[in-house]
Amino acid sequence: MIKIVFFVLILCFFSCVKDDDSGSINHLNLSSNIEVYEESLLENSLVLAIENGGNTSYLLNKQGQRLFQWDFDTRLGNDLELLPDGKLIGMFKVFGPDINFGGSGGTIKILNSNSGVDWQYTYASSNHIAHHDVELLPNGNVLFIAWERVNALIAQSNGVNVTDDIFPETLVEVNPTTNQIVWKWNSFDHIIQDFDATDLNFGTLNDNPQLIDINYNSSANGGDIMHANGIDFDETNDIIYLSVNNYSEIWVIDHSTTTTEAASNLGGNFNKGGDLLYRFGNPETYNSIGNRLFYNNHFPNLIEKDVPGKNNMLVFVNKDNGMEQSAVYELDLPEIFNLLPNTNNEPNIIWGFTDPSMYSRIISGAVRLKNGNTLICEGDYGFWEITQDGLIAWKYNSQNTNMWRGYNYNLDDNALSYFDLQ
Repeated sequence: MIKIVFFVLILCFFSCVKDDDSGSINHLNLSSNIEVYEESLLENSLVLAIENGGNTSYLLNKQGQRLFQWDFDTRLGNDLELLPDGKLIGMFKVFGPDINFGGSGGTIKILNSNSGVDWQYTYASSNHIAHHDVELLPNGNVLFIAWERVNALIAQSNGVNVTDDIFPETLVEVNPTTNQIVWKWNSFDHIIQDFDATDLNFGTLNDNPQLIDINYNSSANGGDIMHANGIDFDETNDIIYLSVNNYSEIWVIDHSTTTTEAASNLGGNFNKGGDLLYRFGNPETYNSIGNRLFYNNHFPNLIEKDVPGKNNMLVFVNKDNGMEQSAVYELDLPEIFNLLPNTNNEPNIIWGFTDPSMYSRIISGAVRLKNGNTLICEGDYGFWEITQDGLIAWKYNSQNTNMWRGYNYNLDDNALSYFDLQ
């Protein structure tokens, strides 16, 4: 009799433990994607999860539940962002493009909450194509990156060491009311080369940090010699930050110029035309002085004014110190751009995070949250949320689905008011 009572008590004990654990899990209602969930450390906000080149995107809560999902009739050409009025702006792929490097798009769309197209603009032909990133500017215009073909013979006469056509980067601004291009900047207007003294653009690289060494990566497969992958816009100073993966740099460009000025080295608020105002990440592209910070990079992300570090920038470095391990850096950008020859022009790293298990060779990015945490998109894995002290607050495994980026939206964000997220 005593044995039976003891056995029953043991069963009750384990049953209670199981019920307690199960109840806790049910209370949190965590999806199987969640690998770390530290409720006291994480920020209770939503993530716009953007599948890389996929047909869908969705709003995730920190329990890993999809609260709202958009389904698209064409694949993403990478970027997608939720606007304050509940609409989406994104880069989408055209069918059968003539130029088809990784991250190619061709069509920019503004979609309503039902995924219907409110506006679209196609920039794709045999000579150019929009790709990777798109930004809605404060003036209502749309800014995007594009590849522009340069014929091999023209490239050679300009001192480029190639035998085939090349596709350097262009920035294009379109007025969505008129569908007219209102501003354009072309990297090929601001090149230098030390390959052939008899060709155009010959000069000394170290003496001209404002110019782009067109031969730094001229052997890139297929002519994608620069492979820009991200933009961010500084409204206060009217400048554009352009992430250039094959140069492992971020270039700073004056947007206050006219298109004519942008093709020259005069004009604009800084009176330097379209020459680079500043560059950072890899001094080896123009200079023998300074420590290299980046080995491939994505998403130059200015930290918003209403959160700590407002003058700083987050950058995802795909190969930290050239190794198969990624990192996120917070950089202290200079208030005045002094891009000087034969000088260390690199900004200071004031915060960073890396982990032996965090590595994505491509895509990825990071954003700063209002509570000071950092949301990291590790493209080949999913999402991390990291505290300022480097503690892991949250991890979401996308389970073999590559993620382009993740944008953060607070629960009181006006954009979310357009959706039933109950």
